[in-house]
Amino acid sequence: MRRNKTNPPAPTEGDTALRTDATTSLVGYRLRRAQLSVFQKFLAVFDELKLRPAEFSVLVLIDDNPGRKQTEIAEVLGIKRANFVTLVHGLEERGLVERVPSLEDKRANALHLTAEGKAFLTQAQARHAQLEEETVAQLGGPAARAQLLALLDRLI
Repeated sequence: MRRNKTNPPAPTEGDTALRTDATTSLVGYRLRRAQLSVFQKFLAVFDELKLRPAEFSVLVLIDDNPGRKQTEIAEVLGIKRANFVTLVHGLEERGLVERVPSLEDKRANALHLTAEGKAFLTQAQARHAQLEEETVAQLGGPAARAQLLALLDRLI
């Protein structure tokens, strides 16, 4: 039997290492694994605040863009409308976000952080800054971070 990638040799009795080259050499696979690692660290850091990555991103964007429509924020983040409505509702129930009818379009809601939301975000951003610093150090410093971001920009 010929040995190749599609038909690798059968493991020997003493061979306990799992062959992973077929997946670990794939860009998409490695990106997904990196994302999982970063998200796991994020969840550990933010567990006490009960904050998920998408919620953090929403709070940051609302803070940077007060009064913008839900649809605009959802679109930038690539979140489906129904999922975004549920996400914002959860943040609203926690007293972090308020939806106000848009002045330009009464059918749309403008998003704002509440005073509690601003205080919460300040605390979350401090934690995130530490997490980002650790991640950048793991990459090899600011130049490596810039290089990674430039490479990722080619994919999106």
